[in-house]
Amino acid sequence: MRIRPESPSDFSALYALVKAAFATAPHADGDEQDFVERLRNSAGYRPDLALVGQEDGALVGHAMLTRLPSQTIQRPRDLLLLAPVSVAPGAQRRGLGTALVRELLARAAAGGHGAVVVLGDPDYYGRFGFRAARGFGLSHAGEFADENVMALELMPGALRGAEGVIHFPA
Repeated sequence: MRIRPESPSDFSALYALVKAAFATAPHADGDEQDFVERLRNSAGYRPDLALVGQEDGALVGHAMLTRLPSQTIQRPRDLLLLAPVSVAPGAQRRGLGTALVRELLARAAAGGHGAVVVLGDPDYYGRFGFRAARGFGLSHAGEFADENVMALELMPGALRGAEGVIHFPA
């Protein structure tokens, strides 16, 4: 699989890919493809941290990190939101999502970003080092199970004393 930044010419194909990737996911709400569009159109969008996976010229995966505005008790934090990781149904369970996440985290760390937050499956994201955000003193606004809201320090100590509330984009 070739990993590269997304480009505007990919957007319509990515919309369909994300929709198909989550069509049968157990915790999907059917809005994931529109959520990606909203993130892409937000002030937090980082084109350098929105990646696609390509095989034989076809898009088979997508993942992105966007800035997540946050104010904690002590100071604003440099947080990124990982959402959502999408792999085409016929390409799932082959490590493509893992490769995209690892590449994104490496790029974010190399870019000096402090931490990443994700809303997802603890078994899946725990493999990358994500752990419950509440362990860092972070709560969240929303109706999500606490165990599904996780954080990862890219820089040691980036979330030390981070007490505050995570506000996920609508």
